[in-house]
Amino acid sequence: MTLTATSLSTAASKTDLQQLAVDVVERALRAGATEAEAVIREGDEFSTVVRLGQVETLKESGARGIGLRVFLGSPGSFRTANTSTSDFSEAGLAHLISGAIDLARVTSEDPFAGLPEREAMGEIAGDLDLFYEDVYGLPTSQRIDYARRAEAAALAADPRLTKSDGGSFDAATGHRIMANSRGFVGEYRRSYCSISAMPIAEAEQGGMQRDYWFSSARTLARLDSPESVGAEAARRTLRRLNGRRVATQQVPIVFAPEVARSLIGNVFEAANGDSIYRSASFWTGQLGQQVASKNVTVIDDGTLPGLFGTAPFDGEGLPTRRTVIVENGVLKNYLLNTYTGRKLNMPSTGNASRALAGTPGIGGGNLFLQNGTISVQQLLADVKTGFYVTEMMGFGVNMVTGDYSRGAAGLWIENGELAFAVEEVTIAGNLKEMLNHVTAIANDLEFRGAVASPTVRIDGMTIAGK
Repeated sequence: MTLTATSLSTAASKTDLQQLAVDVVERALRAGATEAEAVIREGDEFSTVVRLGQVETLKESGARGIGLRVFLGSPGSFRTANTSTSDFSEAGLAHLISGAIDLARVTSEDPFAGLPEREAMGEIAGDLDLFYEDVYGLPTSQRIDYARRAEAAALAADPRLTKSDGGSFDAATGHRIMANSRGFVGEYRRSYCSISAMPIAEAEQGGMQRDYWFSSARTLARLDSPESVGAEAARRTLRRLNGRRVATQQVPIVFAPEVARSLIGNVFEAANGDSIYRSASFWTGQLGQQVASKNVTVIDDGTLPGLFGTAPFDGEGLPTRRTVIVENGVLKNYLLNTYTGRKLNMPSTGNASRALAGTPGIGGGNLFLQNGTISVQQLLADVKTGFYVTEMMGFGVNMVTGDYSRGAAGLWIENGELAFAVEEVTIAGNLKEMLNHVTAIANDLEFRGAVASPTVRIDGMTIAGK
């Protein structure tokens, strides 16, 4: 049973949601559940896109829902089921609970199902700098103005910037509450805002290119100015004009931070406990082995104040933590929730990710490649001929074999300098080999999302061009 809502009633908004979560758990136990877990989420979202100064889209919504997970039987032979609803009426909650119990009765027993152990539960104490009222307190007219200013700054940067895919402003707040029958009760709030601009440039001899830039933060006070966002979007767009294909060859590939983060996302997939116990990752059975160059250290840390992947507890009520996945090239840990940990006979790493419906999955905190010690300029200066990648297309990564092939665009490197734009090429290699051929890492790590990476150089890959 899954229902949705786009608005909140005044009566519902005054509900004590933490007490409601506790009550739903208790009612599920009285209805026959051996154990139970309730999750409540509520939030508001705003989005606007301005194109050529005119408002093109304007969206604002609020939503609230509750999810219930129940277990019937005994540890080692639990039957489990999940339900969710946005109907907070007495009838809606009764249907939520009875539906979960009825579904659990007809599911198969699972020896690995169940809540975490009581002693493992908890949350990080103190202020994690996640929520600011100003994000949703800004009047709509000023939100639109942020988007309009970012686009205007981009278009004003150069006469070749004649069109636009828009300037945007987004804001969101969220509230998460969790309670379970093993005594855990917790909640936290988050806020988010962002500005972006995507101008389109036209070359004198024809041909058009687009690029974008953005800024995101927990509070308006930490956003870059719309004007600086627009100016950077313009710079990035203009440098892509007059792109050309290059010959098929093997040269060093330098991944800009905005695309290098996708490589770190691939590391997450390789270390994901779900993939490991299914033998669907090329890192299955590789703990303690050298899987990357010695300069590669990849960390997942959900405890860093103010960042986008931070939370006081994970999707099962375990404290978030800092987990070193790869240290100096050695695979140290997989990322696990309680279920995958039991499958692999390992403890959870506090990486459970829980939506309202469904069983917990594996989620990252703040996932990043540790900074290097040289500047981007020093890294590029050491490349006689190479390819600086600023955009990748497609999803050609096989996580079982490591085979890697993606469309790419960027800038050609000649004698340590960015020389001209490159387009319509493919970069290919094998992810296992690529991680072992990371020859340089810059010191420009910056979190613009929950996954981040500095500039990275990888040798041994092939460019397929003309």
